[in-house]
Amino acid sequence: MSMDRIPMSREGYDKLKGELDQLEHVEMPRIAKEIGHTRGFGDLSENAEFHAAVEAQGMLNARIRNLRDKLNRAYLIDTSTLPSDQVVFGARVRVKDLDLDEEEVFHLVGAGEEDYDQGKILVTSPLGKGLIGKRVGEIAEVAVPMGSLRLAIIEISFG
Repeated sequence: MSMDRIPMSREGYDKLKGELDQLEHVEMPRIAKEIGHTRGFGDLSENAEFHAAVEAQGMLNARIRNLRDKLNRAYLIDTSTLPSDQVVFGARVRVKDLDLDEEEVFHLVGAGEEDYDQGKILVTSPLGKGLIGKRVGEIAEVAVPMGSLRLAIIEISFG
C-alpha cells in the first residue's frame, strides 16, 4: 500500500471510520455465521453457497484492509487555516472549460466525501491536483487521457 498521506476533513474521516466499524462488527460476523451455516450443506467441493460466502468474506476483508490503510494514512485538514484566495482543500471552484466553452463547479474534498455526480472530487485526483494553488483568472492545464483540459478559474468559494 502507498505511504502517501491522505488529506481528509473530520466528516470524511468519521464516515470512513463508521463504514469500517459496520464492516468489522456487523458484516464480518454475519458472513462468518453464513460460512458456518453453509458448511453443513454437504460436500464442500460442490457447495456453491459455501464458496459464495467465502468469496464474499475475501472481498469484505479486502475492503476492510483498504479502509484501515486510508484511515492510518489520513491527516485532518483544518480549512479555517487555509488561504481563501486560491484553490485549496475544501474549496468550491467554478471553472470554464476553454475548449468546450462550458462552466462547471467542483468541490475539492478528501477521501470518504467524494461524489462525482455532485461535483465533489478528490483533492488528490489529477483534476484536483491541477486546480490546487490556482487563483481567480488563472488557467489550470490538466493532463487527461485524451490530451489536456484548459480550465479558467472563475470563482472560488467555501462553505
